[in-house]
Amino acid sequence: MAKKTYDLLFKLLLIGDSGVGKTCVLFRFSDDAFNTTFISTIGIDFKIKTVELQGKKIKLQIWDTAGQERFHTITTSYYRGAMGIMLVYDITNAKSFENISKWLRNIDEHANEDVERMLLGNKCDMEDKRVVPKAKGEQIAREHGIRFFETSAKANINIEKAFLTLAEDILRKVHVSGHKF
Repeated sequence: MAKKTYDLLFKLLLIGDSGVGKTCVLFRFSDDAFNTTFISTIGIDFKIKTVELQGKKIKLQIWDTAGQERFHTITTSYYRGAMGIMLVYDITNAKSFENISKWLRNIDEHANEDVERMLLGNKCDMEDKRVVPKAKGEQIAREHGIRFFETSAKANINIEKAFLTLAEDILRKVHVSGHKF
């Protein structure tokens, strides 16, 4: 049997409308790459990246979910056991932002009640096409008591910071309560 190469395993989810850049965010974090050829995620995909926080090796298992409605039934089962969820919208797409409340309801319905949540306004490198003001993202995050970052997978802005912050928040929860998800 292979020796475990990590101390903790955190299951994270990326959710949000189709086309907001969830897959690009994941690839930027896991592979430090940005790919402009875009293929819609079919159902579900995941990547693994091990990070070190507070002297612990933490394996992040990051699930990338399909944003399309037709995959909705598949993706709801993936909420189970998730310890952290990143809700992603596109700052150049008002509809993707409006749908954040729908995604928050999905989390309430399908995820553990103490799951760590984070809101990402992606594509912040496209300032000239922005339709969702940063203040709107900050406001919805405040209302729901969750962290907020504006990110760009393309320009590599706040991607690593967002993932590490989410992992630290989960780690704090695990330490405080001795909590196992």
